[in-house]
Amino acid sequence: MSVLEGFSLSSLTSSRKNVLRDLWDRVARLPGGRALFSRAIGLAAPYTGTIGAKVDVLRKGHSEVVLADRRGVRNHLDCVHAIALANLAELTGNVALAYSLPDDARFIVAGMSIDYLKKARGTIRGVCDCPVPATSERQEYPVVVDMVDTRGETVARATLRTLVGPKKG
Repeated sequence: MSVLEGFSLSSLTSSRKNVLRDLWDRVARLPGGRALFSRAIGLAAPYTGTIGAKVDVLRKGHSEVVLADRRGVRNHLDCVHAIALANLAELTGNVALAYSLPDDARFIVAGMSIDYLKKARGTIRGVCDCPVPATSERQEYPVVVDMVDTRGETVARATLRTLVGPKKG
């Protein structure tokens, strides 16, 4: 059985289990497991995969995702592009919340605000400490993500307005 068996974008919302949490728990400790998990996320959500970010830490209520500095995520000012930072924020917040959901819950981002605090240069780490929903009852949660440079300075802060509810089915 492949470690990716049963993992797809549709499986995130249709499975009776929390597929994302199950996959992370299976592969994170394996050699190359975090890279495999990050690649799977990029395949399930192709636009998210364009920035090539890697999920480094994931547990209930917390995630850390690393965006390496490379030409493909830079703007004309030779710093990380604002939209790459927004994409990093959404990925970081989404994996933290998705991992934390009860098996019978799903979510969708209904809005996002982001403040760009300074030029983002070098490797950027998205850090999220999010609410942990106790049930799949329909509720809106603010999911805050800080994007931090290698000096530990926050270069951007985003808030995802996220709706949680029961899976259809």
